[in-house]
Amino acid sequence: MLGVNDGIVSTSSIMLGVLAAQASDNTILTAGISALVAGALSMAVGEYVSVSSQKDSEREDIAIEARSIAKNHDAELAELAAIYEHRGLKRDLALEVAKQLHEYDAVGAHARDELNIDQHDLAKPLQAAIASAAAFSIGALVPVLAAVISPSSISGWVIVIASLIALAISGATGAIIGGGHKVRAALRVFLGGGAAMAITTLVGHLAGTQL
Repeated sequence: MLGVNDGIVSTSSIMLGVLAAQASDNTILTAGISALVAGALSMAVGEYVSVSSQKDSEREDIAIEARSIAKNHDAELAELAAIYEHRGLKRDLALEVAKQLHEYDAVGAHARDELNIDQHDLAKPLQAAIASAAAFSIGALVPVLAAVISPSSISGWVIVIASLIALAISGATGAIIGGGHKVRAALRVFLGGGAAMAITTLVGHLAGTQL
């Protein structure tokens, strides 16, 4: 939902800023499409780099844990047992569970219960990049399509209304998914997006009159 909101706000704001500078309809639409493509690619690259770094970090943490288990087996076993005891198991049972897991997959047990990493399901950079680009594109399509279907005389208003409605729906949807307050979330995104569009429109108007 963050990517969708970003796509709506950034693309609509750019289009409104260009519109306020007295640009032609073609220029406004070109700005919107360019913002969609550039934003989607930026989100994809940024997410890919970020998640790749996370994956590298996870691999290194697992490798460190594996070396530590090889060098300090008893200490690592006691550490794992202490984790289970802290979670509510009795000491003898915690130690027995730790011993059995050490025999089965010591590195996997420590990665999962000590580092909160599933060594068989590490971060997926490409998947994250595609998801981010897709989410941004979905949001950015709202103001672009609004500009396409609306008459030039009211295109600005149609972009604003469509974008604000989409933001409110997106905010409420995010709250439903996350178990938050729907109205509060929708209003927060609605007001934030509206402020961004208003400020960018003002900047575009000032730039248009000065340049």
